[in-house]
Amino acid sequence: MSSESYAQPELPDFDLIANLMVAEGVHVVSPSELHGLLSGHLSAGARLEPAVLLQSACDLMDITAFKHENSKVLLLDMYQQTLLMLEAPELIFELSVPDEEQSLAQRAEGLGQWCQGFLSGFGLYGKHTDKTLSKEAKEAFADLNQIAQIVAGVDDDDGSENDLMEVEEYVRMVVLMLFAECNKAEPPANNSPQKTVH
Repeated sequence: MSSESYAQPELPDFDLIANLMVAEGVHVVSPSELHGLLSGHLSAGARLEPAVLLQSACDLMDITAFKHENSKVLLLDMYQQTLLMLEAPELIFELSVPDEEQSLAQRAEGLGQWCQGFLSGFGLYGKHTDKTLSKEAKEAFADLNQIAQIVAGVDDDDGSENDLMEVEEYVRMVVLMLFAECNKAEPPANNSPQKTVH
């Protein structure tokens, strides 16, 4: 199947999500952390019904309910687009983090928040302690834990810029690896050992 035969999934704009949070009176969570949480849910193998997803997002944002209908629509779209990106064979998954127009410190902080959200979302399903996880996956999970500690304080120079881009790319690939490992197609339920027919 050629890539032209379907619409490429695309995340809602980072600023759009930030504006949604302002409109909803959310001050405790960043758009990066929210997207990390959704990505963590999906990577752990969870598939949330819309009502459950919206409640989970409200809990994260420390609000009782969404005030605006378009906030719900945007959030559900973000979830769906993230899933499509994770499932796409072309490895097009993206992190929703501040773009190059922001300072390096803001971008580093956003990446740290994204990882925190991912670890929370993944951890809700106990997958990080799953004995079936490969050694590589466990090591990658430990790396994400370290990256989540990133704090503002990096210098705005080319070296730091390249370092941050490399770390961001590493996180992206780790997430794709964890998603692939935890979302293997389940064999059919009746696939227990059977007598061969011929």
